[in-house]
Amino acid sequence: MSLAAAPVLVPAADTLIDANWLDYVLVAVYFAFVLGIGFLARRQVSDSIDFFLSGRSLPAWVTGLAFISANLGAVEIMGMSASGAQFGIPTVHYFWVGAIPAMLFLGVVMMPFYYGSKVRSVPEFMFRRFGQGAHLVNAISFAIAQLLIAGVNLFLLGSIVRALLGWPLWVALIVAAAIVLSYITLGGLSAAIYNEVLQFFVIVASLLPLTLIGLHKAGGWSGVEQKLTAFAEQHSDKVPSAQDQLNSWPGQALTGFSSPVLSVIGIVFGLGFVLSFGYWTTNFVEVQRAMASKSISAARKTPIIGAFPKMFVPFIVILPGMIAAVLVTEIQRIKAGEKVPGGASGEGVAYNDALLYLMRDILPNGLLGLAIAGLLAAFMAGMAANISAFNTVFSYDLWQRYIRKNHTDDYYLRIGRLATVAATLIAIFTAGFASSFSNIMNYLQTLFGFFNAPLFATFILGMFWKRMTPTAGWVGLVAGTLSAVAVAFLSEDAFGSASLGVIPLSGQGASFVAASTAFVVDIVLSIVVSLATVPKPASELKGLVYSETPKEDLVDPEEASQPWYQRTLPLAGIALVLVIILNVSF
Repeated sequence: MSLAAAPVLVPAADTLIDANWLDYVLVAVYFAFVLGIGFLARRQVSDSIDFFLSGRSLPAWVTGLAFISANLGAVEIMGMSASGAQFGIPTVHYFWVGAIPAMLFLGVVMMPFYYGSKVRSVPEFMFRRFGQGAHLVNAISFAIAQLLIAGVNLFLLGSIVRALLGWPLWVALIVAAAIVLSYITLGGLSAAIYNEVLQFFVIVASLLPLTLIGLHKAGGWSGVEQKLTAFAEQHSDKVPSAQDQLNSWPGQALTGFSSPVLSVIGIVFGLGFVLSFGYWTTNFVEVQRAMASKSISAARKTPIIGAFPKMFVPFIVILPGMIAAVLVTEIQRIKAGEKVPGGASGEGVAYNDALLYLMRDILPNGLLGLAIAGLLAAFMAGMAANISAFNTVFSYDLWQRYIRKNHTDDYYLRIGRLATVAATLIAIFTAGFASSFSNIMNYLQTLFGFFNAPLFATFILGMFWKRMTPTAGWVGLVAGTLSAVAVAFLSEDAFGSASLGVIPLSGQGASFVAASTAFVVDIVLSIVVSLATVPKPASELKGLVYSETPKEDLVDPEEASQPWYQRTLPLAGIALVLVIILNVSF
């Protein structure tokens, strides 16, 4: 990050985006709404449950939209558009293979355990199932992951501010962090969730015109295909073939595997099972939204409701990336292997800049301001989700359990607000790690392999195998995480310049292999250690292990009286059919 002298805080001459007064007014109005929601939500915060879990009072449609909006941060907007520009259609696997099935599984199978146990976080569930060892490992690793991922969202949020105003990146980071910090500190999770609902509609309203105008400029979908094919043929030594970029399977452009069979295995097992289920079913950033629901039925439906808009998000994030790859000169040049000065970070154009350059080239003023507000909304939603999950885990699972026990509720509420401030400040520094990656998805998928894949292995084995022991819980987590780290650093470029390049894997494929390795190592070691150590008595596993939990504890009796379209299983079935149709169609 550049450490240039502090500027006068007015738009500078070297802005990437040529905005006018109307664009600035639209962005200012959006920020006013965001801060206003924070002030209003503050009135509802009277204790720590209100601050961390919204008092478990929110309806399913609110938590469902917040569930998906919390994920509409850097991963979805910049990361997926960057992958769309770099790899093309195979990027849809992150949605239709790597998200929807796991979201439905979370709602149907796992949310009853989370919500019914009345835990305040995923690490707390781990404490009840496996004891202190697994809990401490999970809480620390989760806290570190959220600080790193919050840095990703903050880096991209700061990049937007820099592109709009021309400020040095470090100034833009501080300003962006201050805005997110203000509304989370004021209103806690309620402020974050209600802002996420607002941000969902802002994001769609801003990206849909960008997609439609971009398609028109490119000559429709057939024009995109023709231009992409011509460019791929012209630069065949640098660019994946048009066949690879315009068809989702076998996805070799995405995975980097030369073998189509290995590519399919990597997508189905590495992404579709390990990374996907690891992220969506154990990531407290997402689960926290469902746990804020008003009933077990609403909690189960939260991820399922979120699945419906999720499956159509590729059309407003991946498609603009592909359009940028055929319309934006700077993106074509880096795709052809050139180094191009400029970019949102000021350190060179990267795939992460695809949307910004497309906005610059095709949007008129007014729509440009709306699009900028949409991007700001996305990154603020993502960062707020990371920070609100971090402050809950830090306050409950680390501070209260291991440092200062048995204090008043007001004390832990103050700790939560202080943790929010500290996490935001740390994210300013972790944003520097993200700035070194041309495609932010490589960095994020590597982090998910480190932290989510082994947790999913421990979680799923412990939920369905009552013989798994507390010792196996923490041993599997540690070994799985270390194995993923080892594979990533030994790969060619999975972790930037720090990688050693011993294993011939790169990019997205390296993260799939690292995550799969973590999962397998965790499962194998957990089984071996469990067979050599003593399990918990069956009486202590009610509500934690499937076979020991009465089936009536896993459903809401009131749901039976609701219309079929409001019940969990029919909604999940409709979502599954739709995503199968999308997979077959493309």
